[in-house]
Amino acid sequence: MAAEAEEAWKQYAVEGVVGPDTPVEIDDALLQIDAERAAELLTYLATHDLVFPGSGRRDPAHARRAAERVVRLLGYEAAWYTNVVDISSGARAWNPVTRRTFDGVVAGTGRSFTVALLQVGED
Repeated sequence: MAAEAEEAWKQYAVEGVVGPDTPVEIDDALLQIDAERAAELLTYLATHDLVFPGSGRRDPAHARRAAERVVRLLGYEAAWYTNVVDISSGARAWNPVTRRTFDGVVAGTGRSFTVALLQVGED
């Protein structure tokens, strides 16, 4: 998925930018999280713009309902991962999984399904 994002956004690439190149480097950027944190981060990435905080992308209540449904569909025993470390106001920290300036991913696998939400952006 990260490789596909790189291909899709290559026209916006900044000359000389560095980032993860291999699945191992991307795996190193991911943290395992629980289902509740996954729902919170899915909601955040669907609702907020990583580049321009405060500009809404989607209704928060609708995003939360969708996130909770995805978590339920995969089951609470699903394995969840993210590169987002902190989404608190003014902190916003993550471990890059792409070569974009901003990226956030939440991915889960359970009940024979895998889902992922990846937001990328440039300023």
